[in-house]
Amino acid sequence: MATRLFPQLTPRAARALACGLAVVLAALALNGDSADARRQSERRVVHVTAERFSFTPSEIKLVVGDEIEIRLKSQDTSHGFKLVGTETELAIPKRGAGEASLIFKAAEPGRWTFECSRVCGAGHNFMRGVIIVRAKEKSDAR
Repeated sequence: MATRLFPQLTPRAARALACGLAVVLAALALNGDSADARRQSERRVVHVTAERFSFTPSEIKLVVGDEIEIRLKSQDTSHGFKLVGTETELAIPKRGAGEASLIFKAAEPGRWTFECSRVCGAGHNFMRGVIIVRAKEKSDAR
């Protein structure tokens, strides 16, 4: 095939070119995988428990550029998790039925409120929390 694209190449040179391209493509693919694996291993996991009209912890503090995985688990009934002002909404299964998770990338400073999005009882409206993202400072060694 390479000889059709480059008729001046000998069959041996065409094979060498094809092998070289295969090595470059494999290296690029491996580098992309290792970058993803490195990002995942550096990602902090925050465990959040939903129970009786509260999230614990109810405040998560980050620095711009942080990427976290939030793992949500219920200690009683089914709950919801809604990141106000976004389309992020998850169902948190009832106790013993698993967990839900999401990735949050702190792209800019600010406050993001989260709340229960499934009516879970009389105190449902008080079931809230906040993600606080502060600007990165020069002293941050991240």
